[in-house]
Amino acid sequence: MTTRQPNVELERLYRESGWTLQQFAQAINRIGTEHGTPLTYTKPSVHQWLQGHMPREAVRPLILEALARRLHRPVTSVEAGFPLSPDQMKEPSNPIEGLFDLDRADMDPSRRGVLGAGLFSVALTIPGWPDVVGRMDAMRTDPQRRIGQSEVRAVKAMTDRLSDLDDEFGGRYARPMAAAFLVNTVAPYLKATASSETRKSMVSAASFLCYLTGWMAVDEGAHGRAQEYYVKSLELAGASGDHMTYCHVLRGMSVQAANLGHGVPAVRLANAAAEASPESGPRMRAFMAGQQAHSYALAGEKANALSSLREAERAVNRAESQLETFGGFSSATLAYSTAEVRHALGDTKGSIESLQDHFRLRDSTDSKRSEIRFGAMLAERQLEIGHLEAACATWAVALDSYPEIHSGRIDEQVGRIPSLLFPYRSNPTARQMYERSRELCTK
Repeated sequence: MTTRQPNVELERLYRESGWTLQQFAQAINRIGTEHGTPLTYTKPSVHQWLQGHMPREAVRPLILEALARRLHRPVTSVEAGFPLSPDQMKEPSNPIEGLFDLDRADMDPSRRGVLGAGLFSVALTIPGWPDVVGRMDAMRTDPQRRIGQSEVRAVKAMTDRLSDLDDEFGGRYARPMAAAFLVNTVAPYLKATASSETRKSMVSAASFLCYLTGWMAVDEGAHGRAQEYYVKSLELAGASGDHMTYCHVLRGMSVQAANLGHGVPAVRLANAAAEASPESGPRMRAFMAGQQAHSYALAGEKANALSSLREAERAVNRAESQLETFGGFSSATLAYSTAEVRHALGDTKGSIESLQDHFRLRDSTDSKRSEIRFGAMLAERQLEIGHLEAACATWAVALDSYPEIHSGRIDEQVGRIPSLLFPYRSNPTARQMYERSRELCTK
């Protein structure tokens, strides 16, 4: 009979966390709920793991993620005394490998609900620019197929169409189409024979389409899947030498982390994006600084947040046109960023004023989805400071267009309305909005 040995590695991490056994269990349960697999662990479970009982394989990534979020650094299986999974033992692949499997999973309606949720990781390993640049030489080519610049133009045009559909109808509507286009058309193009210039352009176009598909996954609420697309986009951007897309993806990853409330990783990603950004005009600088400001505010770094916000303001004031810029940043976007910084720093009233500025400054280039999302955000903050009827009026406008949008993020916002208004049902206006939102949630 063998005596079970305590897991000294996990014990060391537990001591470093400063948690109680119950707090450790609760952190894992919260991530399980976020992952779509609610858990009910208590302190005896954690005690057993520390004594050497091995957690279920499906739970180990959740434990590592809980520790990574607490310690603000990656935590590996080996560091926690866990055996490596088969996936962790695989050799690194070239940028094309895995793209087929990733997209095929998204194309299968029967599996997307299970695979789409994924596990958002605050300590995800991000490939650095020196690590991914120049990988294109390692990609195998198919001598039976040849492509030219016309195929590159077709991929870019289709990406624009998919982006328009995403803006108009939401990520849940557009992502299966993007995944199908990636696996059926773009992935074979990446293996085709082409001139050096055409091959580079095609890999760059694929990188941006991967980023867009990840953005759609975020909108759907599939945050783990989004990170997979983002990392693949970074690899392809490096392979094609597309520095601009590389830094744009890092910024998008920071936006995702910030929207989920993870300030420290959002700062890390926003700063990495700004540092990787090539020389560019003032609007691009504002694009980066605005996200840095929001991230710093969430991380509690008020001085850095306000400094970055002032930098974004100066850059927007210097910018004369959005032409020839990547990811245009307008005065309306700046007002939204200001609202997020103010709210993260505890100034809800100021945040409301900035959101109202945003709506005054919007133009026809802004999407209906963002109008609904920011409107619902404004209503919640109006209710937070006691402006009940103003909140109901704002929600009413947002809900007028809600049935047209297929967005997990907006579904979540609308789903909160009944519980937020439940205590105010004696007010006729609140009761009417309560009933309307409940009806929409059940459709």
